[in-house]
Amino acid sequence: MSEPKTAETLTGNAAKAAYDLLTAEDDGRVCRDIPEPLCDEQPRNFSTHVLSLSLSKTADALINPKLILSWILTTLGASQFVGLLVPIREAGALLPQLFIAGRVRSLPLRKYAWALGSFLQGLCAVGMAVAALTLEGATLGWMIISLLTLLALSRSICSVSYKDVLGKTVGKTRRGTATGSAATVAAAMTIAYAALIASGLFDKINIVIIGLCLAALFWLAAALVFSTLKETEGATEGGANPVTVARENLRYLIDDRELRLFIITRSLLVSTALAPPFMLALKAESMQESITGLGWLLLASSVASLLSSYVWGRLSDRSSRKVLLLAGLGGGVSLTLTVIASQGNWLSLPWLLPFLLFSLMIAYGGVRLGRSVHLVDIADQDKRAIYTALSNTIIGIILMLTSLFSIIASLYGEVVVLAVFALMSFASMASAYLMREAQA
Repeated sequence: MSEPKTAETLTGNAAKAAYDLLTAEDDGRVCRDIPEPLCDEQPRNFSTHVLSLSLSKTADALINPKLILSWILTTLGASQFVGLLVPIREAGALLPQLFIAGRVRSLPLRKYAWALGSFLQGLCAVGMAVAALTLEGATLGWMIISLLTLLALSRSICSVSYKDVLGKTVGKTRRGTATGSAATVAAAMTIAYAALIASGLFDKINIVIIGLCLAALFWLAAALVFSTLKETEGATEGGANPVTVARENLRYLIDDRELRLFIITRSLLVSTALAPPFMLALKAESMQESITGLGWLLLASSVASLLSSYVWGRLSDRSSRKVLLLAGLGGGVSLTLTVIASQGNWLSLPWLLPFLLFSLMIAYGGVRLGRSVHLVDIADQDKRAIYTALSNTIIGIILMLTSLFSIIASLYGEVVVLAVFALMSFASMASAYLMREAQA
């Protein structure tokens, strides 16, 4: 008589089925570049990554500073704070990582660092929901900015620890598939939420606050799920104080050609992340503050992610270098067409700008997945946290400097800024071409 199936057995079977479905047609090298004891645990770990990352990515979309938080501040009388949202969100998540890397490296099991960061982001989202319900004006603005700062710092903990955990628990040819699958699930969930907003059937502020509450719930659940990963203890050397860690890490910029090329490529490709607000500014008068307009923007972004994330992930497992090449090409073409359309007064066509934004977001999806997989695969297990922190810190500094583009736009117009972004995207192809094939 067969033994009764336990909940753990059923969960393991479900994880194995999901793993087999998502990694179909892969070659037999299932345990490349991960500790041997974790080979049998890979299907379960793979599914855990997909679930927890799906939850956290959906939460990210539900508090999107470029759209959701900007709309809240504008609607509730705190529009003067809108310009601080993106710099705080992006630079705040990246700059601390050079110092956090040493502390994360001192932890034998780094999954708990990611779980802590996710948990803290959930608490910040709760605070934002309460603030949006009870405050307005400058008081609301300062509260949202403060909570976003804490959320960004918490996100930096997740960012600096995630690639290291991913590299230890999922094989080299399956990492892009895991992150790409999670992005696809998150996009589908965000599309459903965006459709509710675009319908106009719900009270404007209430539907947005519900989204913040869902984001909090998803981050808390992601923390719980991620803590169940099967992870072996990693090297803990190098967990020195921040000053020592910074000094030791900076030498990699001189010693490691591949890291330098990666950082140059990633720096140029920030153009794909910075461009959307300037594209939307070309039709700002027609957008206004409509809640339905917010819904359509979320839909365009989410549909692009849904259609491209899994494909980008699978391609990244074969050649993350080529993914970055294609993303640079796609971003450059989208931005060039936007400039041409603006000069030709073709943006009056109601479908054209949404289409251009959609195509740019597909390229941006390739940038996010390609850079993540490439960094994991070019660094060995003992260097991943350091390389992640160093590259993210440099990008954080660059993002702070990109505030100059707002000045350029005010002096010469958004079209000039978009033309510069197009050139940056095309230029990234040269440095990406020079990088080695990390998956070879």
